[in-house]
Amino acid sequence: MQILHVCAEMFPLLKTGGLADVSGALPLALGKQGADVRVLLPGFPAIMDGLNISGEVAHLHCFAGDVRIVFGYTEQGVGVYAIDAPHLYARGGNPYQDGNQHPYADNHLRFAVLGWVAARLAEGADPYWRPSVVHAHDWHAGLAPAYIAAVGHPARTVFTIHNLAYQGVFSPADFSALDLPAHFFSVNGLEFHGHLSFMKAGIYYSDRVTTVSPSYAREITGDEQGCGLDGLLRDRGEALSGVLNGVDDSIWNPATDSLIVSPYSAEKLSGKAKCKAALQQAMGLQENPDAPLFIVVSRLTEQKGLHLVLERLHEITQRGGQFALLGSGDAQMEAAFRVAAAENPSQIAVKIGYDEAFSHQLMAAADVIMVPSRFEPCGLTQLYGLKYGALPLVRRVGGLADTVVDCSLENLQEGIATGAAFDVFSGEALTQGIRRMFALWARPKEWKAVRKTAMSCDFGWHAAAEQYLQLYRAIGA
Repeated sequence: MQILHVCAEMFPLLKTGGLADVSGALPLALGKQGADVRVLLPGFPAIMDGLNISGEVAHLHCFAGDVRIVFGYTEQGVGVYAIDAPHLYARGGNPYQDGNQHPYADNHLRFAVLGWVAARLAEGADPYWRPSVVHAHDWHAGLAPAYIAAVGHPARTVFTIHNLAYQGVFSPADFSALDLPAHFFSVNGLEFHGHLSFMKAGIYYSDRVTTVSPSYAREITGDEQGCGLDGLLRDRGEALSGVLNGVDDSIWNPATDSLIVSPYSAEKLSGKAKCKAALQQAMGLQENPDAPLFIVVSRLTEQKGLHLVLERLHEITQRGGQFALLGSGDAQMEAAFRVAAAENPSQIAVKIGYDEAFSHQLMAAADVIMVPSRFEPCGLTQLYGLKYGALPLVRRVGGLADTVVDCSLENLQEGIATGAAFDVFSGEALTQGIRRMFALWARPKEWKAVRKTAMSCDFGWHAAAEQYLQLYRAIGA
């Protein structure tokens, strides 16, 4: 089975969020189960520089100018098609925004080309390799199923929603530039409340729609989390399902992680204490093994519930705990966390930005990882936390509900608890969660048992890969 994944970023070539972790790990997992998998990416500078490019596949002219399709391999051995189009992709800032955090004015063209090239590959632009399945990820690749539908479905299509809140919505005037049939801009197509929606295109035109957790697949068919697309998602019915993301054990494994101070495992935990002490020293926190260390590794957005964390930081510090954050995003939130750290540097430490190595070090040091999201399609940080023995404190929503077992008395008795979960999106509910983590911390024997259970959870990619292979077969690939 030949499968082409289409996405905007891929670890380790380029990463701005969890999408890159998925696109980096899932092709490898599918390959281990016998599938022939390749990935199509825009030719951003980091991607072009990180590939071992073996040659040109095709030189094409499209609505956005001339583009070259080149082929190469990642260091992990994944075959990648990159769209070499410097006029579209060789820019400063990040892949989606300029240095002032303004979306590029031609993003509709930049990511439409990604879908257009996917359709060309489905038609056989590479004479030596042709996909039977094109699997597009998030709004950036949302037009791939539309372009493939427009030329008669030369491949079966799957579209995965990683976060429905980001939809790739553009002016209706932009549609004319995309070289799609005129009737595609309609209610039964790309039109969304008078605008052009890449996300809707992926949902409407794909053979199957998936999300990154079973709970999120249910939640987005309702008004609260449907983001205006719940009606269409309900209409897709049996075509919609959730496949839980996984963790790449070759990257996220405290027993083999070269980025942390000392390796450790569920059976031999002495290294975790060393990691905590090193982190406390590096961030200027009081070196105290008895103070539970709460962490956040996240984009700083309202969705992630981090304003609730700001509001309730005193609940951690007044009980003798510590807090460390790594993240960036909302400028006011960044400033507020900086102020909190400046006012209490022995208990609160903040690093604004993103640092892959430092995120590993935080996970290895932490006792608790906080993910109090308003909504969470899957969440990867709580999975990393489980792996590293940082017990997740989460809101019971989306993939967080699917992956964290609350430390209720009955769950503790059955030996299945892995963290703490609360239901209501409020500061009061978060406080209750914090209190319960401190109550568990005060019972060292139970804390160690829960941590061992958490670290023993298997969220490897093999299960997701098998589910996707079954899905591909079901649609006739």
